Amino acid sequence: GPGHQKNQCWWLLCSILTKPVILANSPQPLQDYAHSIRLDGDIILGGLFPVHARGEMGAPCGELKKEKGIHRLEAMLFAIDLINKDPELLPNVTLGARILDTCSRDTYALEQSLTFVQALIEKDGSNVHCANGELPIFTKPDKVVGVIGASASSVSIMVANILRLFKVGDLCCF
Repeated sequence: GPGHQKNQCWWLLCSILTKPVILANSPQPLQDYAHSIRLDGDIILGGLFPVHARGEMGAPCGELKKEKGIHRLEAMLFAIDLINKDPELLPNVTLGARILDTCSRDTYALEQSLTFVQALIEKDGSNVHCANGELPIFTKPDKVVGVIGASASSVSIMVANILRLFKVGDLCCF
């Protein structure tokens, strides 16, 4: 039934995320801005990974981190791709993603995690008009149903506390 398929999807996603995977032919996702990846889908999963090391001298981010950073990010993209390609797992449903970089800093991760709840607290905006009377052009934030990642325990605890307030589930991978 549907519950069994949901458990299979989470199991597949979790089992792949805990193993380093390098993708040769990963899809080229649309980048919104630095430290962010967005894939469109019917259901959006959030991801928080330490793609960069902690920055020095006031910079939030430093060098790229292959292990536990890029590998986990690629694993999430790979798992989503596998699930989306299997017509039996989630028929007529496409998984998408909004993946953010924690830069190996708990405070930066907390700031990034607010992106996930932004869609839940923003107003409709349909009554907002520009000075010329036209409707503004803006992209609504993705409504994330769950967040995967935040591998350091200090980061996970802070992020989980924020997400819990908005009833967004999180899954920590080590």
